Amino acid sequence: MGLEGVEYKVSYRKVKYPRLEFKGGGLLLILPFGHDPEVFLEKHRDWIVKKTEFINECLRDSLGKEIAQRTEEEFRDIVYFIVERTSRELGVKVNNIFFRRMRTKWASCSPKRNLTINSLMKHLPEGLIEYIIFHEIAHLIEKRHNENFWSIILNRFNNYKELEKDLFGFWFLIQRSQKTALNSAGQTRSVAEDFTSSLKGIG
Repeated sequence: MGLEGVEYKVSYRKVKYPRLEFKGGGLLLILPFGHDPEVFLEKHRDWIVKKTEFINECLRDSLGKEIAQRTEEEFRDIVYFIVERTSRELGVKVNNIFFRRMRTKWASCSPKRNLTINSLMKHLPEGLIEYIIFHEIAHLIEKRHNENFWSIILNRFNNYKELEKDLFGFWFLIQRSQKTALNSAGQTRSVAEDFTSSLKGIG
């Protein structure tokens, strides 16, 4: 069986349930010992094909795009400015802003009104940084991705679907750049972040 045109790797681990990940743009099957990958692939065929086509489209769209090069200070100044402006616009308050490397998200906003920013966002165009921050702060008004939430987004970003697509492309573009930089420096540790089935780019 298998999936024609879809490359994948299998990793057997001490896990209870099998799962699918898109790692660095490639499909990775993480399976408990003894599981048949062909059976698992066939079961999730439609999802895999759909996700693979979407990722390939994002990668094609990212061709010719360049990742931004900023210092940490420049990046944080941009974030602080956008957070302050967006908070005023939406009439909400963000308590704290944290910066760290995140594995599956660009950013997140906690119930305690703390905003966590993926440090890799510094490589994004400023327009995408603005969208991510607006998206996260909007969750202080509406926690779920329901109709009310997307109406808030639409009032500010009527092209949000294209922006979401751009974020996927930049995610893989940045991971590829980071991995290339490590290889060039003679380091062997992979920094390719896991792209799981639940990843939406932002929270």
